[in-house]
Amino acid sequence: MGASVRGRLLNLSKQRRQPFDLLLNNYVLERLLYRLSQTAYRDRFILKGAMLLTNWFEDPLRPTRDLDLLGIGRDDPDEMVRIFQEVCGVSYNDGVVFDPKSVAVERIREQTEYGGLRITANAQVDTAQVRIVIDIAFGDAVEPGLQEMDLPVLLDFPALHLRAYARETVIAEKFQAMVMLGRANSRMKDLYDIWVLSRNFEFKGDALARAIAATFARRQTEIPKETPDALTSAFAQAPAKIAQWNSFVEDVSFKPGTLAEVVKDLNAFLTPQAATARALEDKKSTQ
Repeated sequence: MGASVRGRLLNLSKQRRQPFDLLLNNYVLERLLYRLSQTAYRDRFILKGAMLLTNWFEDPLRPTRDLDLLGIGRDDPDEMVRIFQEVCGVSYNDGVVFDPKSVAVERIREQTEYGGLRITANAQVDTAQVRIVIDIAFGDAVEPGLQEMDLPVLLDFPALHLRAYARETVIAEKFQAMVMLGRANSRMKDLYDIWVLSRNFEFKGDALARAIAATFARRQTEIPKETPDALTSAFAQAPAKIAQWNSFVEDVSFKPGTLAEVVKDLNAFLTPQAATARALEDKKSTQ
């Protein structure tokens, strides 16, 4: 089965004009998620990050090297190792063999209160070796709630049924990172992802504003009253940022334009939402 799967993935990578190693990595992460969804730990983890985004808008060139999850419960490293050793031990006829003994854990984001854990493990498809990375955050807000979704699969295997972030939560977390990091922000993917989401989906009512309010409160970040640095013309005109942006958009399918154009669009999209989020927080504080 491994050789057959590897051959089919190689053909798919040629059809999509997508790097084979990236597609192979995505396939292995997909099959890990499938195994997780079949265990008693299914409801302990919420899908977020780039793997979720690729199911909202198809961008075969958007790099997706790691799997991002929100963990429910304690951030206990030993428990996470036990869980993922068990998940990796689940056998399924999809050509992927995980090595439970290779599962390792380390702490990440030590500088924040909400913290997280990084799980690594080895897998094999035929003779191809894959090192997977899973980043698990804990304690983040999930306003306006979670969604149940079927995740499409690369080959003809059963779809994954998972709980995942809402689009509003994704935008709120990325906006908070932009505000917190300011000029030091080198994560051009955050600007790109919010821009694509804002162009492809409608955000009606106050759901996005509530997500922003909850995320900023949980991460102890003040909702900006003035334009945050990442949404200013000074940021958009900084040579280092322009270089980072131009380098990033070389490897994505959607071509959003210059950094200045995208920052202008994001300002128009996010500023009213931030104002509504502040109003919601002010109203809450007076009750």
